[in-house]
Order: sequence, then structure tokens, then C-alpha cells
Amino acid sequence: MKLSALAAAAIFSAFAVPAFAAPASPAETFPGAPGVITLSGKCAKLVVAKFDATKGCKNELASVTLVNGSVTFIFTSDGKALGFQGDGSGIKPASNGNARLPLSLVTTGVGNKMTGQVKVAGFCTFGNPYAGKPIAIECTAESKDSSFAGSFRTGGKLVKKGK
Repeated sequence: MKLSALAAAAIFSAFAVPAFAAPASPAETFPGAPGVITLSGKCAKLVVAKFDATKGCKNELASVTLVNGSVTFIFTSDGKALGFQGDGSGIKPASNGNARLPLSLVTTGVGNKMTGQVKVAGFCTFGNPYAGKPIAIECTAESKDSSFAGSFRTGGKLVKKGK
């Protein structure tokens, strides 16, 4: 199953909110309007607690923005999904032209269903893939019982938008 299909399924199963493709605009921002964006590149790291899932991590990452402003970066590894979720209204500028999203949840799933949620504190730092150069998306979060980390680097190519 393609990652964009997984992300779309995650929206319907975990959030029951429809996704809409973001309209094209002259100066696109990331993560942007409600919808699904799939980035291609290299998954550099995916760790859940003491389990390192980097070896099976797919070289695609989904960014899902819901109509309520929630933003989730979804990593997949060996048929399992790990989403780093936060309120998009909390995105603030960070160093080197990047932005920082504060996290409140980590979502988990298998196949195309996101069924688990863990309250966390943490953040994702990311660049804008529309700038046409490679960027990094790096997420770290901690719950009461565990820690989570994901790192993804794009190749600088344009992103794919889902419907």
C-alpha cells in the first residue's frame, strides 16, 4: 500500500475527518492546508523505546494536515506506522530557516489503520520541501513510559499531494 493511501486511511480511521488536497499557490508553505503530502527521500532513523526500526523504514514520509489544524508526520517500517502529531497553530520558527512543531501525541498503527495513541511531549523540526532543496524532518518525543525518534531527509524533489 502506498504511503499516501496509508495516510489517507489514517485520517479516516483515527480522526474521522475528511482530507482535502491543498490548492496550489505561488508561495506554498509546509505542512500547509488540509491534505496529505508524501515526501520521498531517506529514512535516517526510526526508534521506538529501545527498538530500532530504521532498517525497515520506508523512504517515504507522509505529512497529514487535518481541517482542525492538527499536523502528523507518519513514518512506516515493516508494515507498521508511527505518527508524530501536534497542533499546527503552535508551529514556530527555528534556526536555519526551519520550523518547529510541538508534539502532543504519538499515533501507532499496522497496515492502513492508526489505532493507538500515546500522550507525549516533544517536537518535530523541519524545513520547507517546496524550496526545491533537500530538507530534514526530525522528530523526538517522550511519554511517561517510552521515547520515540524519527529522522527523514528529502532529496529536494517536489512533493506529491494526495486527494
